[in-house]
Amino acid sequence: MDDNPRRRRLQFRAWHRGTKEADLMMGGFFDRYGAGWSEDEIAWFEVLLEEQDVDIMAWVLGTQSIPERFQGPMMDAFCKLDFIPIAE
Repeated sequence: MDDNPRRRRLQFRAWHRGTKEADLMMGGFFDRYGAGWSEDEIAWFEVLLEEQDVDIMAWVLGTQSIPERFQGPMMDAFCKLDFIPIAE
């Protein structure tokens, strides 16, 4: 486990969103990429965590436009959803 309190807090918040879908989306993204994030990327994710899950899901699924403040390489990686395990 990461000994950085900020990253531990982010991981907890990412995995405790309120619905399994949001937990997998946010928590999975953090678990896959979070260890290598810069301070700016951590700050981006902290701001994203303040958004409503339904809005985040709509951005990722393409049913709503992604706000300019979230556009960029982090959101591009997030929208791939390749970090979510799919049970067959």
